[in-house]
Amino acid sequence: MNSRKELFITSFALFSLFFGAANLLLPPLLGYNAGENWIWVAIGFMITGVVIPIIGILAHAKLQGTLYDFGKKVSPQFSLIYCILIYVISIAIPSPRTASATHEIAIHPAFGTSPLLTSSIYFTLVLVFVLNRSKILSFVGKFLTPLIVIMLLMVIGIGLFSSEMTTNVSQFKTPIVTGVLEGYQTFDAIGAAVVGAFIIISVNIRHKGSFEEKRALIAKSGWVAGFGLFMIYAGLISVGAYYGSEIIINSELSDDMQRANLLRGVSIAALGTFGNTVLSILISLACFTTAVGIIAGTADYFKGLLGNSHSVYVATSIISCVLGVVVGQLDFHSIIVIAFPILLFVYPITIVLIILNVLSKRWSSPLMFRAVVIVTFLFTIPDAIGFIRNAIGYESPSEVLNTLIHYIPFAKHQLGWVLPALLTCLGIGLLSKTNKVA
Repeated sequence: MNSRKELFITSFALFSLFFGAANLLLPPLLGYNAGENWIWVAIGFMITGVVIPIIGILAHAKLQGTLYDFGKKVSPQFSLIYCILIYVISIAIPSPRTASATHEIAIHPAFGTSPLLTSSIYFTLVLVFVLNRSKILSFVGKFLTPLIVIMLLMVIGIGLFSSEMTTNVSQFKTPIVTGVLEGYQTFDAIGAAVVGAFIIISVNIRHKGSFEEKRALIAKSGWVAGFGLFMIYAGLISVGAYYGSEIIINSELSDDMQRANLLRGVSIAALGTFGNTVLSILISLACFTTAVGIIAGTADYFKGLLGNSHSVYVATSIISCVLGVVVGQLDFHSIIVIAFPILLFVYPITIVLIILNVLSKRWSSPLMFRAVVIVTFLFTIPDAIGFIRNAIGYESPSEVLNTLIHYIPFAKHQLGWVLPALLTCLGIGLLSKTNKVA
């Protein structure tokens, strides 16, 4: 069961399902803007882009259930709503975003096709893979991921050796915090919840081993995939930083076009004109595997929710792909703008659920889950309101919002929920210990 071959396939598939459009496009520009502080921004990015997602996989290995099991200790009603919200967000934002990135960076520059044609062909292929559910893990792990990794290592390795190794002056006042918030945009904490459930079902389809054997395989795969993500992110951020003085990025372009132009510039500088082809294939494969994992995971959930019906699986897959075509008409930047206020609510709750689910029983009582989730939700409200006000044109926060931001630690960095959630967790834990002693 826990052979090297199975560990290799599962680890590579897990890496590939995590590594999508944002994972490739965000790190280089983050390093470019961080300049000499790229290491600090990388540390922040790793927290939300690697550490939390891998803890999510470890939580799945421990539970070996569905996403519903993540939140059921809060309440069954909460968990149902949370699951539906997560899966709807997944097929409405990150999945279409993979098609947008593929079109803007890989397809349109080469063929000049319309977004509709690109996304239609793209999601037709995704649907073919999703409907062949039992073969996904093996095909992705054996063939697609090794190709992605080889191309990534080519761009990073040759890029670092061929650069002048000089950096720009950092544009970030708090590089670690910037890295943490940029890691939100990878969707990897949410991805851990969705992809982890997908991996559980895939392992169950392929193997009939014991609970402990499967737990060990999934946990080891999580660590291997996490190490791979760490190395690739660090490489992409450093490449972006060390090309700071060689590639000029037009700051008037949207963030997504800056990201694409920088990555294209690095690829061409490292690999010559062949770099364009490598980048196009790399973007397409990375995006495609992520979309397959998201839609298959969503279809798995609704299949289980509605009587384990295969018809539900097929219908959910088709609806998800059609939605991907429709939303895929938006550009990459627009999807990110729509996503961020939603992420400010959902991401923190997902993070605390992931962490609580890997803790010992002492720290994972129903009371602990309810208290920490409620506090987290309440303290994300100022973050979301502040972002929405800025997005619609208000130049400064309201007086009430400004007061809240002033008194809540880290609120000015959109992390006001962190300390209250931690203090609530510690308080409930100590209270439970005291009651037991008494």
